[in-house]
Amino acid sequence: MEEHTHSGRRTVLRKALPAVVAAGIGVAGFAGPAHGSDPGPATATGVRQAAGADIRQATAADGRQAAAASDFPTWGTRWVVHADPDTNSPAVGMINRTAAGQDRITADYQVDTGHQVCEGSACSTYMAHVTGPVTGFLTVVAVDIPQDRLPGVPVHGGGGRPQPGGSRQEVLNRAATWLTANNGAQVPYSQAKVWKDGYRQDCSGYASMALGLPTPGTNTVGLATDRGITRPISLGELKPGDLLIDASGDNNNRHVVIFEKWNNDAHSSYTAYEQRGGYGTDHRTLTYGLPGGDAEFTPYRPVKFGD
Repeated sequence: MEEHTHSGRRTVLRKALPAVVAAGIGVAGFAGPAHGSDPGPATATGVRQAAGADIRQATAADGRQAAAASDFPTWGTRWVVHADPDTNSPAVGMINRTAAGQDRITADYQVDTGHQVCEGSACSTYMAHVTGPVTGFLTVVAVDIPQDRLPGVPVHGGGGRPQPGGSRQEVLNRAATWLTANNGAQVPYSQAKVWKDGYRQDCSGYASMALGLPTPGTNTVGLATDRGITRPISLGELKPGDLLIDASGDNNNRHVVIFEKWNNDAHSSYTAYEQRGGYGTDHRTLTYGLPGGDAEFTPYRPVKFGD
């Protein structure tokens, strides 16, 4: 039920690659390549030129100034926009520089995932939260800049470490990806192996993946005791994305599950995501930590939620 306890900088070059025309741009769930294939206009040497960003202030509906947003030119075609800052999360659309209105993106923040994405000689660990023309997360490699991160755009969750202001729904979305990540089936359980995204295939590796912690993930004891990751809460405080952890015993006894919702007003059971021995990723009704259930489980709140 447990355990064991990369990044890099891009060069300023983007190699000229053959063009690939993408169809069906912007359709949710499009199954296409994760990275671009056409660098767009280049110099005679095939080297990309640095492009400027238009940084502006958005205005909220009530007239107050909202967070700064920045516009950047895109490059290439067939860039997948993801539901979460994780290239294994579901696709919510595509970016194609040659399509109308998709030659630029607008980003309001970026996340250092700690997982390097490369296309040709361009690499980045950053995923930009894009608000247009498609809303979701896009690797910074898709943006026509020489840097490996967006200049002037706030960074959330530096180094993949959870920070206040994270989304509960993003955690649940990432947890759900492992239900079908194994060619439509759940990721198998293992304390010794890591999945394609770099996380251990045990319960704490799975929870680390959902929280966006650095690969290969911390162990169950770390999830319960590191106050930079979680803090204890009461059962009555449980909200979607919180954890229930049994950190006692050895690696064959410890376990962690991700709370999704109460199943009834009496709070006699709940639905949770877990990576369980002998099965793999599951989404089911549990009573761990509840009266009449396994009393060894204690509820914890990821500090990234900021409450």
